[in-house]
Amino acid sequence: MEALKPSHEGRVALVTGTARGIGQAIALNLAAHGARLVLLDMEESHETAKMIGGESLIVTGDVSSATDWDRIDKEVQQRFGGTDIVVNNAGIGSPKPFDELDIDLWRKTFSINLEAHFLSAKQFVPQMRAKNWGRFVNISSNSIGLAIPGMSHYMASKMGVIGFVRGLANDVADWGITVNAVLPAITNTRLTQDMPEEAKRQTWQSQAIKRFAEPSDIAGAICFLTSDDASFITGQALPVDGGQYKIS
Repeated sequence: MEALKPSHEGRVALVTGTARGIGQAIALNLAAHGARLVLLDMEESHETAKMIGGESLIVTGDVSSATDWDRIDKEVQQRFGGTDIVVNNAGIGSPKPFDELDIDLWRKTFSINLEAHFLSAKQFVPQMRAKNWGRFVNISSNSIGLAIPGMSHYMASKMGVIGFVRGLANDVADWGITVNAVLPAITNTRLTQDMPEEAKRQTWQSQAIKRFAEPSDIAGAICFLTSDDASFITGQALPVDGGQYKIS
């Protein structure tokens, strides 16, 4: 019997926000399954590259800049010949009461959390179409189904991710390209380390699984959606939140 090959062998995967947290976990998981990684962040992802140990490309840039995407694409093509998988993980969002929310923060939130996904698709869909294979996974948030005050800007951008995913999936399906969204719960990263214990317990009580999500939980779902095993799954929004998001 022929030995099974790593599920992502020969694929080039670009992940945004890889310096730490969920993005780092996604990169490590995909590398463990055979992918060659492009590590994109505002700062150089040296620690992540060191943890991978194998072949990876560190790039820096602003995901809301079309010029930066074009430059990054050229760097990837020079090193790896092109991109097969894009995981749009980079994002921003912190509570801001509506009365204090201004247009600048609104636009910045949308430019990073949503417009960056559009820019990556404009950059990489043509080369995926030429290969008749490609994967996009865009990070949304399960907060869109929860009652959290002060997050209208964040929730709007993350709901927009789902709309974009479902629309783009229809446009690219004929070329073997799938487009999906993952909706993580609040996850155990550096950003949540200072949450009060009472707030953590309240989060867990609304989940079926009574613990915080770990970055590896999110990475596992993304590894599946970017594999050949998920070739018939597209335009979907997958909550990865321990059962917190209620189906309606």
